[in-house]
Amino acid sequence: QVQLVESGGRLVQAGGSLRISCAASGRTPNDYALGWFRRAPGKEREFVAAIGWSAGNAHYADFVKGRFIISREDAKTVYLQMNSLKPEDTAVYYCAANPIGPTAVATTYDYWGQGTQVTVSS
Repeated sequence: QVQLVESGGRLVQAGGSLRISCAASGRTPNDYALGWFRRAPGKEREFVAAIGWSAGNAHYADFVKGRFIISREDAKTVYLQMNSLKPEDTAVYYCAANPIGPTAVATTYDYWGQGTQVTVSS
């Protein structure tokens, strides 16, 4: 089992920045890629970004390229730096762990956190 706990979500104004974190614990978290997904009210869950073991092995959804940066401090901690936030970025952001690699496919992720709410006001 891998446990994931997200933190850092809050209310922020449009154009602002926010960094959210995910702490992993439990069984060999270093074997896993870590990713971020989000679910906005009334919408389907969507991929945001994912990272393997190196910064060069990071992948982003097109709608966040140039605005969001995913980084990994070690086996257990992943961050999502969100810049130039827009009201449409409002969502619950979920951290997930994947034994295969940093994919954009939610079904390849075995473990999920409870989510952290990010609200962007206009």
